[in-house]
Amino acid sequence: MQSFDDKKLDFLGRNHNKTQAIQAINDAFDIGFEDINCDIIYDTQLDTKELLDTDISIIKTLPINHISAYSLTIEEGTKFFNKSSVQVENEELVKYLFEELNSLGFSQYEISNFSKDKDARSKHNLGYWKYKEYLGVGSGAVGCINNTRYYNEKDVLKYIQNPLSYENTEKLSSDDITTEKILLGFRSVVGVDISILPINMQNRAKILIENDKLKLEENIVYSSDFMLADELALYITDI
Repeated sequence: MQSFDDKKLDFLGRNHNKTQAIQAINDAFDIGFEDINCDIIYDTQLDTKELLDTDISIIKTLPINHISAYSLTIEEGTKFFNKSSVQVENEELVKYLFEELNSLGFSQYEISNFSKDKDARSKHNLGYWKYKEYLGVGSGAVGCINNTRYYNEKDVLKYIQNPLSYENTEKLSSDDITTEKILLGFRSVVGVDISILPINMQNRAKILIENDKLKLEENIVYSSDFMLADELALYITDI
């Protein structure tokens, strides 16, 4: 959806409008879909409290049980590349958005995802956060099996000719795996098993626990604020 504001949708280059977005969600519900997600984008130069309030007021009326909220990211090769002014980070607006979603019953279970209940959480995403194995199927897809990450051929014709011909593979070391578990765990309700941390990292984790940046429950450490997850992970790993 990205937004329910027509001006913002046009700014983002979307080919739908507010009315079509609302209709698509209602149509999905009417034909029997029980789990419906709505993506929204923030951190654009158009965002204001009033605009977010409009999005939130419409979300409130729709039959959805999951929200994915993403900051606008400028990627090389896109029309926004070299147009840094289109992205405006506003921490206070983001906090306001997240608090409003929570007030509607959408609990944040990962840095960019909110659900009405545990059953509505994305099993796909949680698989990544728990460092589970996954297959990458299709040209350009990425998979991770037996601690080896593989990158499928991006050229569609080459992929069709040989789906098992990888563009690149990456063997993950034990240190790589620990770092990934920390980075992903702090971004979600999965957390990090403190026993996987070497002593020096455990000591840094204890400092964060003492300062209420992390919380320890049954040998698992969790981030107290997902928005700080990357900074906390970097402090613990001392990267």
